Amino acid sequence: MVTKKVLSVSGRQGAPSANSVNNKAGAASSLIGAFATSPGRGRASEPRIALPNLRGQLQVDSHEPIGKQIFRALREAIFSGLLVPGTSLSETEVSEMFEVSRQPVREAFIKLVESGVLQVLPQRGTFVKRISPRRVREGRFIREAIEAAVARKAAVAITDPQLADLASNLRDQKVAAKVNDTSAFLALDERFHFLIAQSIDCVAAWDTIQDIKAQMDRVRYLSLPDVSPLELIIKQHARIVSALKAHDADGAEDAMRAHLREILTSLKPVAERNPDWFEPDEPERVQLTL
Repeated sequence: MVTKKVLSVSGRQGAPSANSVNNKAGAASSLIGAFATSPGRGRASEPRIALPNLRGQLQVDSHEPIGKQIFRALREAIFSGLLVPGTSLSETEVSEMFEVSRQPVREAFIKLVESGVLQVLPQRGTFVKRISPRRVREGRFIREAIEAAVARKAAVAITDPQLADLASNLRDQKVAAKVNDTSAFLALDERFHFLIAQSIDCVAAWDTIQDIKAQMDRVRYLSLPDVSPLELIIKQHARIVSALKAHDADGAEDAMRAHLREILTSLKPVAERNPDWFEPDEPERVQLTL
């Protein structure tokens, strides 16, 4: 059993309404700016959840912009459960934690709002959102359409060195699974899908789905290893690699589709086990499977 490190959820906010993943950056910026500087009635009396210190996530010698590093650190903290739904975030508090100005923090907040994992509540502040089951299904639908096409193309174009990289990644996944290192396994899973997109010289395909799959990633973390055993995920990955190695386009596409539909099986039990993490479901009119 893997123990997930989660902060106390006392004082968690009520379930918010779902925001569009495609919120405009300008609107998000104005909202965040307004509420970050407004004291807001009642905020002082609302119990606050202590923030974890994420300062070590920044690499001061990196050429990557600080705002992007802060965005990634906060996103990872949300996905992993260090920042639970209802956690209040302020530009001032986060900028002090990272020892930076408020500008890069504001940029990170805007991207997190656009990704659908943060929301701004008038006169209250900025909070980590609950997971929307509908957004999970929508994101999965879009991701499947893109990655199925990538897998099909990769079956034709992939080279032996690229297959060797995937095989090495699979071996590392097995090591992580053996010691129940969920965080390492998820990082390797990300790398696995990235390598397939890279094999067709189309990393843009992987970049495109990063925000789209944000809600999926939160469910994936909660589902491992109890609802979705690591060994099952490894078998699905191995099936994809076998089809790529055989240059079987149909097989690669089918294996990728089956793999990305796993979350449709795990979503309901994960939501039932973690009801405070999820918004009420809003079933779509048309079932989103290809």
